[in-house]
Amino acid sequence: MDTPTRPVSPLRQRMLDDMRMRKLTPKTQSAYIRAVCRFTRYLGRAPDTATVEDLRNYQLHLVDTGTSPMSLNAAISGLKFFFDITLQRGELMARMQPVRLPQRLPVVLSREEVARLIAACNNLKHQTALSLAYATGLRASEVVSLKVSDVNSGRMTLRVEQGKGRKDRYAMLSPLLLERLRVWWRVARAQGKMLDGGWLFPGLNPIESLSPRQLNRAVQAAALAAGIDKRVSMHTLRHCFATHLLEQKVEHPHHPGAARPQETRHHGDLHPGRHRPAARSRQSAGDLAVGVGASWLAPHWRSRTSSAPSGRRGVSPSTAT
Repeated sequence: MDTPTRPVSPLRQRMLDDMRMRKLTPKTQSAYIRAVCRFTRYLGRAPDTATVEDLRNYQLHLVDTGTSPMSLNAAISGLKFFFDITLQRGELMARMQPVRLPQRLPVVLSREEVARLIAACNNLKHQTALSLAYATGLRASEVVSLKVSDVNSGRMTLRVEQGKGRKDRYAMLSPLLLERLRVWWRVARAQGKMLDGGWLFPGLNPIESLSPRQLNRAVQAAALAAGIDKRVSMHTLRHCFATHLLEQKVEHPHHPGAARPQETRHHGDLHPGRHRPAARSRQSAGDLAVGVGASWLAPHWRSRTSSAPSGRRGVSPSTAT
């Protein structure tokens, strides 16, 4: 028996249309709708009847119930959109103030801990994904969004499409990381887990990619198996990437994993001789990042590829140029 669909109120539909007009991401839309729904439950009546004091008291309620600063600011952002854009009554938000987020130092693992963490992964796919995240500084969402065609072995780059901020960019690709990706590609293809031009890290259903949550679970399980008692996530590898490069005194003035805007926009229009030094510096930085623990990991990977097809030169035939 099908559950009857709950009708959408005109007010909610108007807010949905306002967000769709501005092309907000589905995740942002869900967060904004959730913020207004929670405020409505607190208020006990329609949200468009709220007053300045109602909103002020709601923020006090959130603070008194132990809401974190990040969640508090997220609620304020959703309510601000509703009152400012949908209702066009921005003056009602005058008494709601975002709070300052505490500045904390990120957790950074040593090189030896990173090596133990990756070695503790008992799954080749997860092991390769963690190695890539550490070697390039990509976010978890960017790692799982990679496709086989994003690997360019000729230019030694990884193309990141629509990363954070809906921006395309290139990440560095070291020779060691390329070989590890090729090992994973051969094994996945031999087992029928990877489609032509499909996801670099597919899920159980090859049509779908791994999710960031699955990767974070894999990292936490590996940290537990490796005996690392720090709070570790996929983002920890991003911090390790940047910190270990700085410790090696490798210049990387831009965001980890990101190339210069001029390179990402007009790289194909430049004369080859003009960008070779930059390409070499990115490659050497990647070697420093992914080279940690290469001796312990390579034999383990080779043992899993004994039945894989030989003779492949790239991650896929189309990218082995």
